[in-house]
Amino acid sequence: MLNEQTDHHQATHHFEHEIRVTWGDCDPANIVYTARIPWFALDAINAWWEHYLGAGGWYHMELDRNIGTPFVHMSLDFTSPITPRHRLKCQVRPMRLGESSIEFEVIGSQNAIECFKGRFVCVFTVADAFQKQPVPAEIRQIVDPLLPKA
Repeated sequence: MLNEQTDHHQATHHFEHEIRVTWGDCDPANIVYTARIPWFALDAINAWWEHYLGAGGWYHMELDRNIGTPFVHMSLDFTSPITPRHRLKCQVRPMRLGESSIEFEVIGSQNAIECFKGRFVCVFTVADAFQKQPVPAEIRQIVDPLLPKA
């Protein structure tokens, strides 16, 4: 689902991916295992790619377009526990596009309460050669209009 919201003088684009958290995602404390949270964020980023590039997300990019995007950085801040009580809504947005990298922000919330915020940086590669490459032109055309304006 793509939402466009206007924030004073600039348009910002928010993509939201919903995740059904289950009992199997939880630890004995009845909250989500910590290791599941990066998985939820990566699932949301994959859904973002699928929304903007077509079916398959990373799978499609890697196998059909020969574009790899291995991660070079991930960081997460946790603010509230995640449980199966509510759907986890992950907002994904590109924050920066470099010469050969892309940075995403993912904010996960349940019942309108922020649970985590993360930063994820990928570098673009020629997938079958695993060699760094500049951001492909078709991806730059998609991402540039979605970036926050200074």
